[in-house]
Amino acid sequence: MPSSALWAGALSLVLIHEETGCVHSALHAARLLEQLSDTEEVDDDTRRLCERASSRLTRQEAHHARPT
Repeated sequence: MPSSALWAGALSLVLIHEETGCVHSALHAARLLEQLSDTEEVDDDTRRLCERASSRLTRQEAHHARPT
C-alpha cells in the first residue's frame, strides 16, 4: 500500500485547490492521484476513485485555462 505521506499529500493538494483555487495544486493533486491509482497494492474501488478525482481536477483546470 502506498505510504500515508502520498495519500496525505494528495488530500492536502485537493484541499488547497478547493480553498484557494490554485491551479498548480489541482494539477499536482491530479498527478499524485494518478500515481496512486497505478500502484499495484491499491484495490479496484480506490483505483477508480483516484482516477475519477484526477480526471475531474484535470478537466476542471483545463476549463478554467481556456481564453475568454
